[in-house]
Amino acid sequence: MAGIPPKRDPPLRQLEPVGTLGARRAVYEGGPGAQAALFAHRLLETLFLDRARTLPSRLAGLAVDWTNPGWLAEAHEWIEAELARLGLVASAAIEQLHVRPWSTVLRVPTERGDVWFKANAPALEYEAAVVSLLSERRPDCVPKPLAVDLERGWILMEDAGERLREIVERDRDLDCWLEIMPLYAGVQIDLMSDSEELIARGAPDLRLATLAARYEELVDELGDAGPEAELDRLRAEVPRVAALCAELAGYGIPETIQHDDFHDGQVFRRDGRYLLLDWGDSCVSHPFFALSVTLEGVLAWGLDDIEGSLDTTPFRDAYLRPFERDFGDRDLVAATEIALRLGWVCRAVNGRLGDSDVENTLVRLRMFLQVG
Repeated sequence: MAGIPPKRDPPLRQLEPVGTLGARRAVYEGGPGAQAALFAHRLLETLFLDRARTLPSRLAGLAVDWTNPGWLAEAHEWIEAELARLGLVASAAIEQLHVRPWSTVLRVPTERGDVWFKANAPALEYEAAVVSLLSERRPDCVPKPLAVDLERGWILMEDAGERLREIVERDRDLDCWLEIMPLYAGVQIDLMSDSEELIARGAPDLRLATLAARYEELVDELGDAGPEAELDRLRAEVPRVAALCAELAGYGIPETIQHDDFHDGQVFRRDGRYLLLDWGDSCVSHPFFALSVTLEGVLAWGLDDIEGSLDTTPFRDAYLRPFERDFGDRDLVAATEIALRLGWVCRAVNGRLGDSDVENTLVRLRMFLQVG
């Protein structure tokens, strides 16, 4: 396993049998255990049959036909030109390994090993500019792209090694996250002074000052696209979201880059180093929001996908340790409790950038309602 993975495992993918990774993958996209897996299976059957309840998103009307021969010829031409500039020679035909509505990934074999090309849908093209900045600040764990086309949002990157998901499956050990969590926290801390620059480069602005209004807009956009009782409850939560945002802001922890989909499919290991990839969901928001997916959607399910089978406290504490240097006078644990709930709000709002299916949004909002 190597290179740039797809933007995410699709939330309504052909689910593996519940167990191993099936349930966990359903959960980190939002949803409680087997119920979520069954829910996703049911949705899978009707995914392309009923679009009446599909909401508009920033991708509406902007989808790219990644398999169009003309588009592929243009991408191949750019790749070949960049290979020549880098002094690399292709050793086999370019393969299109991943095709998703929001992105595509091509494997480019060369005499020095594989390199990987990624293109995002227009609403997510900012990833190229964000990764360029991240790699300047933290080249130790965010590899510098071999080439970028900022106008088209194209990225060419070296192979990143083995994906964490396969490492964990093989080694049956989650302790690697005790090293990964503070590594990721360090990236967030180092980028705290770059929030405005990240937004200027296109990263969504989901800071606490804007999140409550964005949540209210999302709930209004849902209209009658879900169960009436559930939608009424979501509307009733608007003041509570605003209050939680204000409470979390009171801890005075600067907002920064937030991956927003940080799980075992986004981390790779090469030459003994962990590399943090796939920033296509990233935004500028409260740093602790990432814990919703990582702790509740991945680690809490342990190795065997049993809900609540692993105590996530050590992983939370490992993540918080780098923050203690500058913010040790605040109750960081209390801040994470608020952030774990609001993180699902951020995930729902941000997820609308690359996902027009209403059910995925509702699943993430259900996680918000259940947490806390």
